Amino acid sequence: MAGLVPAIHVFYLCTMIKGGYVYILTNRPNGILYVGVTNDLVRRIFEHRSGFVDGFTKRHGLKRLVYFERFDNIQAAIQREHNIKHWPRAWKVRTIMASNPEWNDLFETVV
Repeated sequence: MAGLVPAIHVFYLCTMIKGGYVYILTNRPNGILYVGVTNDLVRRIFEHRSGFVDGFTKRHGLKRLVYFERFDNIQAAIQREHNIKHWPRAWKVRTIMASNPEWNDLFETVV
């Protein structure tokens, strides 16, 4: 990283250190699924629930957090989100069922 402006170097290190989350939202058990990534899970789910985020999740009423994973760095979380988005729906459902068979809303467990 030689030659980087110090401010850029510090920013780069901060983004490398900060963790991330991959999450799956739905509107009901076996309903529509949305896979997302964030560095602040509580804030992001709150935004979805409050309707602050226009688009797919607001249009389909996706407010139930049914699955999430924590990562030590955001790059790993982004890669995992990319992979999960390309899985067939059946794989996503099996992943949810393995850790949350009743499709409970997990938001209260992370607040």
